[in-house]
Amino acid sequence: MRIIDVHAGNVEQTGFFCQMSARKAEGYQRKLAWLRARFDEGLRIKMLDLKEGGRGFIEYIPGEYAWRAVHADGYLFIHCLWVVGRSKGQGYGKLLVDECLRDAQASGMKGVAMLTSERAWLVKKGFLLKQGFQSVAQAPPSFELLVKQLEPGPLPSLPADWDERARRFGEGLTVVYSDQCPYNAATARATLEVARERGLEARVVQLTSSRQVRESAPSAHGVFQIVYNGRLLSYYGLPRKVLEEKLDEA
Repeated sequence: MRIIDVHAGNVEQTGFFCQMSARKAEGYQRKLAWLRARFDEGLRIKMLDLKEGGRGFIEYIPGEYAWRAVHADGYLFIHCLWVVGRSKGQGYGKLLVDECLRDAQASGMKGVAMLTSERAWLVKKGFLLKQGFQSVAQAPPSFELLVKQLEPGPLPSLPADWDERARRFGEGLTVVYSDQCPYNAATARATLEVARERGLEARVVQLTSSRQVRESAPSAHGVFQIVYNGRLLSYYGLPRKVLEEKLDEA
């Protein structure tokens, strides 16, 4: 399977896997603008060749610029790893992780790190454990930070002030997100619509820098969060019915 190296010079032509069928959509264009600002920071995207039937990609960046609430200076940090459809079960996930590991070695990084979860939107830790990663930290509700160390040195870590971070958003419902994911803007609007229909005070807080994510995000995921009355309700978008049930329970 050929792997396409997506960079500033070809991203307009290659795309970046997510929302490829809707390139004029707001979310796609926001992610594209986000990428243009990240390539100079060392962000890389490697994508399985769609023309060969590949359906998957990996996105990673030096840890000091990671858009996750982690401390991972000196490591490459994987934001996203997706292999879907008929490409699953073919070893392509390992192939993509190996690309990241080679880049880490070539650039003298200490290793590679990634956030995992047994819930939604993130790779399960078992996959990375098979690739020689080790679990080094945990965060609520279900996150684990996995690392494959290539050079000796301090390991990446996670903050511990999650309850305090969530309380800072106060009463009502707050959607906290960044443009690192192209689906977030639409998901935020749908979430606010449900909240306002129920007469709840609701607002959006957009995270616009990696530092802001690391210092302010109310979950380790950092990309998208729903906070309700100072408590984390979810770290991913919820279908209307599920959101309403969670609001009733909160």
